[in-house]
Amino acid sequence: MAAFAPPPGTADIFEDEARRWRRMERTAAEVFGRYGYGELRTPIFEYTEVFQRGLGDETEVVRKEMYTFTDRGGRSLTLRPEGTAGVMRALSNTDVLNGVEQRVYYHGPMVRGERPAAGRRRQFHQIGVENVGRCAPLIDAECIAMLMNFLREIGLGDAELIINTRGAQDDRGPAVELLRNYFASHIDTMCDDCRERLQRNVWRILDCKQPRCAAVVAEAPDYIACFSEESRAYFDEVRRALEALEVPFRSDRRLVRGLDYYVHTVFELVHPALGAQTAIAGGGRYELFLPGASRPVPGVGFAAGGERLLLAQDALGCGGETQEPAVVYLIGLGAAARLANLVLADRLRRCGIPVALELEERSFKAQLRGANRSGAPLAVVRGDSELAAGRVLVKTMATGEQREVPDTEIFDCIKNFAENE
Repeated sequence: MAAFAPPPGTADIFEDEARRWRRMERTAAEVFGRYGYGELRTPIFEYTEVFQRGLGDETEVVRKEMYTFTDRGGRSLTLRPEGTAGVMRALSNTDVLNGVEQRVYYHGPMVRGERPAAGRRRQFHQIGVENVGRCAPLIDAECIAMLMNFLREIGLGDAELIINTRGAQDDRGPAVELLRNYFASHIDTMCDDCRERLQRNVWRILDCKQPRCAAVVAEAPDYIACFSEESRAYFDEVRRALEALEVPFRSDRRLVRGLDYYVHTVFELVHPALGAQTAIAGGGRYELFLPGASRPVPGVGFAAGGERLLLAQDALGCGGETQEPAVVYLIGLGAAARLANLVLADRLRRCGIPVALELEERSFKAQLRGANRSGAPLAVVRGDSELAAGRVLVKTMATGEQREVPDTEIFDCIKNFAENE
């Protein structure tokens, strides 16, 4: 291991990748803003009970993957493993408890103690939204359509949408009993994780990717038939709305998502560039108890895994975003010329013009090599003789053509060039 490598499951993000993150975050802000969503930034850590209460004690995230520590006051704190619980905690301080709809989006790092793999880090990044306070099938469909529009604008519009229903909370008892009875009769042939899930969270068996379990899951009874007529009608209306919005989808009753708070609509997006088993985004409708609320507060939202979005872009060759090159490279020969160039660069940059320049004492040849590497179409050369004459030398890098320009006109010369590029 390199002496100063980051911890396993984390990564340093340098400028080339950071530029892509900024582009993705800008696109998210633009798309989500069209739907009335505003940005919310929550702390990177929360009181542990925020996640225990929000995600459920029996979820694998809470049981196995959270980074929890005790602060100096003896309170248990946890680095956020996902965004929804912290967002809901923040919204409990608004009038959402009075039924006022809140539409927010977020982006930032999350932390889980997972085994690192391609597209999966212990510190990873998510872009997500929450629409809280109202419950209607058309809100679910609008949320899904917004996600599809975001993916389309970052070059991943061919992602496949998979949807299902978890039914209402009151539907859970009969469905759980049906599934548990079925899987109990096959559990001896299934993996160790599924044996544990049989008692703790039988829904997660439906999501098992082990080949020996997949065959059993494929023959599982139709638990949706246990749901109420109202729950089935809710799901039917979501599907009709998606069809009206011309959003293609595939229904799959094995899709359940891993958190206890989901009700009714759940969905995932997979992309062919990463394989059918790798989701790039997912979410659904949920209900959470907030402090001060007499009943669960409804919401719908999703989160997209930033690292997986970048991997999908890489596979398609659509993720590159080059840095805007400098318009001009300022070469200074001597201390006075370097200072004059620094002042000129500051004026140009304040006008939004990218500038590169050499501020150390270096030879003309070395600075000219720097100008070539920068990709700037213009170079301005200034030394003691140019300062004395009140003129600068402007060189067109592509042709090598050189001309003299009065010192008083160089700012406007470069500015006009930049505006006409």
